[in-house]
Amino acid sequence: MVGLKRFEGVDPRTPVLVGAGQASERIDEPGYQRLSAVELGAAAAREALADTGADPAEVAAAVDTVAGVRQFEISTPGARAPLGRSANYPRSVARRIGAAPRRAILEVVGGQSPQHLVNELAATIAAGGARAALIVGSEAISTAQHLAGAADRPDFTENVDGDLEDRGYGLAGLVSRALIAHGLTDAPTQYALFDNARRARLGQSREEYAAGMGALFAPFTKIAAANPHAAAPVERTAEELVTPSERNRPIADPYTRYLVAREKVNQGAAVLLTSVEEAERLGVPRDRWVFLHGHADLRERDLLERADLSRGPASVMAARHALELAGIGAGDLAAIDLYSCFPIAVSHVCEGLGLPMDGSRELTVTGGLPFFGGPGNAYSLHAIAEIVRRMRAQPGAYGLVGANGGMLSKYSAGVYSTTPAPWLPGRSATLQAEIDSWPAVGQVAHPDGWATIETYTVKHGRDGRRTGIVVGRLKADGRRFLAMTADGDDAVLDLLTTGEPIGRRVYVRSFGFGNRVTLGDARMDELFPPRPAGLRDDYAHVHVRRDGHVLEVAVDRLEAAHDELDQVFDAFFADPDLWVAILTGTPTDPLPTNDDLSNRPEPKPSPSDRVEPESGLSGRPSAKSVVSPPPPKTGLAGLTARRGMAKPVIAAVNGPVLGAAFEVVLACHLVVADETAVFALDQMRAGQVATGGGLVRLARALPAKLATELVLTGRHLTAAEAHRHGLVNRVTQPGGALEGARALAQDLLAVAPPAVRASLRILSETAAIPDPIDAITHPSPALDEALFTEDAAEGWRAMTENRPPHWHNR
Repeated sequence: MVGLKRFEGVDPRTPVLVGAGQASERIDEPGYQRLSAVELGAAAAREALADTGADPAEVAAAVDTVAGVRQFEISTPGARAPLGRSANYPRSVARRIGAAPRRAILEVVGGQSPQHLVNELAATIAAGGARAALIVGSEAISTAQHLAGAADRPDFTENVDGDLEDRGYGLAGLVSRALIAHGLTDAPTQYALFDNARRARLGQSREEYAAGMGALFAPFTKIAAANPHAAAPVERTAEELVTPSERNRPIADPYTRYLVAREKVNQGAAVLLTSVEEAERLGVPRDRWVFLHGHADLRERDLLERADLSRGPASVMAARHALELAGIGAGDLAAIDLYSCFPIAVSHVCEGLGLPMDGSRELTVTGGLPFFGGPGNAYSLHAIAEIVRRMRAQPGAYGLVGANGGMLSKYSAGVYSTTPAPWLPGRSATLQAEIDSWPAVGQVAHPDGWATIETYTVKHGRDGRRTGIVVGRLKADGRRFLAMTADGDDAVLDLLTTGEPIGRRVYVRSFGFGNRVTLGDARMDELFPPRPAGLRDDYAHVHVRRDGHVLEVAVDRLEAAHDELDQVFDAFFADPDLWVAILTGTPTDPLPTNDDLSNRPEPKPSPSDRVEPESGLSGRPSAKSVVSPPPPKTGLAGLTARRGMAKPVIAAVNGPVLGAAFEVVLACHLVVADETAVFALDQMRAGQVATGGGLVRLARALPAKLATELVLTGRHLTAAEAHRHGLVNRVTQPGGALEGARALAQDLLAVAPPAVRASLRILSETAAIPDPIDAITHPSPALDEALFTEDAAEGWRAMTENRPPHWHNR
């Protein structure tokens, strides 16, 4: 076949798919081999080499690029691989098939990645940057689960020489602290929000919508039943798919188990792209050639920014643009595979393209993710392999693959045909700029007040526990928020599971641990009773002592005391007889004189703990679980995010104060440290970022270069250095910080409390005003308030009478 006359007018660098292969095994069938993900990928790659019709060894030797789709076990930080994993998946596969690529790529997370890699590497080939590129993806999730506890379990660990272009996880915008705090940690829960929003937009009842989801997916099961690689080759009726049963339990409303992607599979797929010139050189028969006629790669706005949670316009734009490049419409397609992790992933694209969803048109070539299987991020590689096979069987026909990633977030589309076509670059960048320019919906992280439900779902645990998740809009200003139902609030769960919740009125309140919704403010007060005002004497980790107008607060475990400290400082700022607070620490005694913020033994992490830097007020980094209780809305120690701190708080520091403890100290107005004290934001050394305001405050308190050095290196700052740069007010002898803080408190008590409050308020109000004259002339109400107080009059009288003033804080 070498030397065949090229297609008329086709550039020799035009990319073409010349090989596709798949591999699979099921643990309950004869011939089960316990293959690793690498072995499944290699089996699929060998099939792809053989599928070219040329000499597989010669084709393998020609491969200069291998791109791997990430397995689930390497898709998130800290993910487990029970049987081990390869440290260089693409090169592990390449080694097994006799390839020695100069370039190895590990793609980002997402179901869009197979089609994206085809689009990207086709462009690379067209530009002369590669001649033959193999794309491979595989999962052995079923085997890993099956054998994890077996005595003879295999070890899939591999280390392969060679570089790797690891593109990272690509999770930006897909995972956030807010999503995690409100239960949006799994795909069914996330996608259920979209399907429920779509149901409400269509004005359908729960029963009508369920019937539609069943009708959409029932034809998928028929295709899966005939697919030898399917993980669940069972044909099911529409009613069976949506009717809860022991095997089809509710997952997240409106989904039952049969409607969600099946990830426990052992599957692999691979496709090979070459230039036309390379295909000819290798002797690949022309009847194996499939051209990429259209392509697009687009990304939707982040979840809470989207104008309409019932649609995915970026996905539709990607599919339309791929068809536009191919010069065809959706009605011209002979084969379609739309990513089908959940019904909404199919239905919203069908709506946008005008495709029927009544079973009159095949929307999958594999059987779909719930039935064929969802091998991690690699599902669409199987779809591409099937489309290649079908296009060869129908020369001149067109097939579309739509690949979805994230939360209807990333979409890659490709149009395939055996008809020769030049490579066209497309307008994805221009379309993406348009998407990025769409106005974002206003959001509020800490909502409080009456609101309406925009969309929702209810998660069903295996233990029967239900948890509602709501996306809502505040009545006051329309801003969007996330919230959950409170434990034991059956009334709001009943609202979410019957009738039409969307548009209904609810009440939301924000807490440090997240936002909660109820049916009203009275019910909210029942579930979360207001805290009694004033100080207590029964705190678990905090000791308080009143000394006249001074409140001394000693904490022995900062990581466990944030909520208690929030309560203490609420009481302090509300009590007119308390004028100054001193924050210190204690290893054993209620109010030590020599151990303030340090000298506590370092806690020992349990084997199951994941290390996150979190310093107690002892100053020692402690190992704590990433799922430990979050701080209150007022921040670490009830101070780092507290607004309106109109009374002075003094930190008394002996010894090292690291990480979060340093962030708390930075939030205090004044600092007294002994000579042994050291300060550091050392979270960077554990791969973390200071989240308690330390980054901002340190940069404002120190010269820019020094602050940057301390932030980026975690270097320790001594008490002498801190004092020299103005970070510490006074330095004492070792162990003398508390007494020094008490002396400073007495100096503050010599000043009129209203004047102190006004000064602190003005300092806060003018901190962000760069021009000194603008700051000086800033019209603060605090000036007038301080002018007409009893203490102001007392100050003048005391001066004229040559006596000490007697302050009354009025």
